Formats: sequence, structure tokens, C-alpha cells
Amino acid sequence: MGKIISIANQKGGVGKTTTSVNLSASLGILEKKVLLIDADPQANASSGLGFDPNDKDLSLYQVLSNSMNFSEVIKNTETPNLDIVQSSIDLVGIEIELVDENDREYKLKEKIKEIKDLYDYIIIDCAPSLGLITLNALTSSDSIIIPIQCEYFALEGLGKLLNTIKSVQKIHNEDLDIEGILLTMFDSRLRLSNQVVEEVKKHFGDIVFNTIIQRNIKLGEAPGFGKDIINYDVTSKGTKNYLSMANELIKMNEDVQ
Repeated sequence: MGKIISIANQKGGVGKTTTSVNLSASLGILEKKVLLIDADPQANASSGLGFDPNDKDLSLYQVLSNSMNFSEVIKNTETPNLDIVQSSIDLVGIEIELVDENDREYKLKEKIKEIKDLYDYIIIDCAPSLGLITLNALTSSDSIIIPIQCEYFALEGLGKLLNTIKSVQKIHNEDLDIEGILLTMFDSRLRLSNQVVEEVKKHFGDIVFNTIIQRNIKLGEAPGFGKDIINYDVTSKGTKNYLSMANELIKMNEDVQ
């Protein structure tokens, strides 16, 4: 049975979509069957893998609006073992459409049962908000990965996100775990980056991943070519970081089993 992991942080610019795309690709390269679900109306994960965000006919919107099942909207990517359910701007309207529905927080959870057993990992790229779609993602998930950047405002809003996770655990999904906090955009030349790493590890200890994602120009360039970092530059520091992250995630989950 596949493990469902949301990549979430209501703060933008923390490397959330970069992590969703490149962690998914790295898990695929390591021979895990992976589905990436783009649950952000901005559709950056979709365009980052070469899919047109203006293609509204086969997307997560159709699933949540009950016009299609997951199996009808899944698309293959050029990365081995990686499929995607893309997003579109139409997803903005789904929160309004679902507002009067009963159990609207469980819409994604019910739909995802159809395909959960087909994958080793299902990664959900959440929007930088704590709205209904993100709540659906957290309610559906087994765990959450929280990316935070190694910069001055790294811990800003983290307390609010952790309180939201506690509320979801209490009301909607008692089995939701924190898979870990992932430090991103690390620059070893900056004393501030090193201070943030120390501070986060001091406060959160064992739930911080050992892998740290270093600031890397190639990671920023790859989405412009519609490619994950492995397909864009297999020798880059970003590729090494995300393969390390994927290996760490796999080992963590194998040790638990």
C-alpha cells in the first residue's frame, strides 16, 4: 500500500514545489513507483515537469468536482516510475464549489483510495496556504514533510503550521505524522544559514532530516525547461541532494516496517 506524503508550508518561497518535483523524481530513479499530485492552483509542479498548466481537461479539478476518477487523469512523465496528476487554475474554484458539501474535508481522501495501492509513494504538492485543498491533502496523508529555508524568517509561521497539523490530527486525521522538517536553500558561506540549521535542530531534534538541500542555480533553472533536476543536470549538487533525501526517506520507512 502506498504511503501518502504532503509537502506543505503556508509560507511561500521555501522550496516546497522544488522538493515535491525533485523528491518524486529521485524516488522514481531509485525504483519506487511514485505519483505526484499537484494540489496547487498555480500548477508550478505541473509546468516544472513539462505539462501545460492551461490544459484544464485532465487535472485534479476534474477529480474533486466528481467529473472524473483519478485513474482517468494520471499522466506519465519522462522520468522512470513517476506519474503525475496535474493542476490547473480551475482548482481555485473548487473551495467555493465544495463549501456547502458534507465531509468536504475528506473529498480527496475518498477519491485517492482508488489508486493508493498502485504506488509506493504518493507525493502531494500543497499550495502555500492552509485552505480547504491543503486541508484535504493533510486529511488524506499518512505524513507531512515541511520544507523551511535557511534564512532569517525560517521559523516564521512554522508554529502556526504545527498548530494546524495538531488540529488536523485531532479532528480529521489522527494518524497524520510529521515525516520531517527539510532544510532548504542552505549556503555554507553564510553564517546565517549555519545559525538557522543549528536553531532548527536544537528546537526540533530528531524530526529534522539529515539531508540539507543546498542553494543551487541548476535547481532554479530546471523548471524553466520543464524538467526535474535529474533530467536537467544529473551531475549537479541539486541532484545529489535530492537523491540523498530520497534514500533517507526510503530508509526511514523501511526501518519502521
